Amino acid sequence: MNMSYSTYPSEYDAMVGGFFVIFLFIALALALLGYIIMAVVYYITAKTNGLQEIAFMSWIPIVNIYVLFALVSDKETLEEIKKEALKWTLIYIGLLIVSFIPIIGFIASIAAMVIGIYYIYRLFYRWTGEQGMSILFVVLTFITGSIFLYIYGLIKMKKPFVV
Repeated sequence: MNMSYSTYPSEYDAMVGGFFVIFLFIALALALLGYIIMAVVYYITAKTNGLQEIAFMSWIPIVNIYVLFALVSDKETLEEIKKEALKWTLIYIGLLIVSFIPIIGFIASIAAMVIGIYYIYRLFYRWTGEQGMSILFVVLTFITGSIFLYIYGLIKMKKPFVV
């Protein structure tokens, strides 16, 4: 009985590698599309609701989270809004950095996720003015893999906040 194993690659290896490359390109294209959609939503929503000064930050990767935090701020003046948005942006980025540390990184990841979900809820609340609808929209965003947020954001971006 000859049980020798070949160390040479087979055509199946090339096929699996090809599928992986195709999957990777599709995932990158979808991520880029999602980023562009959210940048447009943040940009136009910021301009519509009086945050023209920081609207351009919607297009800068990682920094665009600052615009989200500014959009949902409950402060009155632009300086207070900027200060609160900067505080939450630094906390959020700090949690994301700490999330790479073993053991405490798990807790930091959960905290960053909770902050992200809460601020998406606040964005929906500013658009709708209803707590129940906002919670439902967060759940729908989670179920649809953010597609609901993209579509609803594109619908509401040119309208001023209700709350």
